[in-house]
Amino acid sequence: MAAAVQIPVSSSRRVACWTGTPEVYFARGIDNSRLVKVEDPRRGREMKQFAGALCCLFLLVMTYAFQHFKAIEYGYKIQILKSQRNGLSELNRDLRLEEASLQDPQRIDVLARKMGLQSPHAGQVIRMDSSSPDSNTPVLASVTPISVISER
Repeated sequence: MAAAVQIPVSSSRRVACWTGTPEVYFARGIDNSRLVKVEDPRRGREMKQFAGALCCLFLLVMTYAFQHFKAIEYGYKIQILKSQRNGLSELNRDLRLEEASLQDPQRIDVLARKMGLQSPHAGQVIRMDSSSPDSNTPVLASVTPISVISER
């Protein structure tokens, strides 16, 4: 056992002799190894309820955060797709303009004359889009309506 001695000292003046009885304190170790903790069923029930409520709150917060971040991600994807759509629309417009300029009959006529071609004479042009072909020209294929009668 250890002993501690405390001597009271006046702060205003120092006294050379002992005044009063010295106070002696003995430190005593306490052995709690034989103590057994008793479970409190009410406290355990409260802790389980608190843990359940905390888990529910955690799940709600995580669900909200997941939905929030997915909404942000989808927003970015939508913006990327809109910019791609705008780029493709612009490319489509450019290609339509180029197609229109390449199909210009005056341009084709100028290129044909540079290559040495001449305008067709009468009887050299055959229209392929006409619906009634000449009777003396051969026909490769024709469409004939067929009626189907089914027996039950």
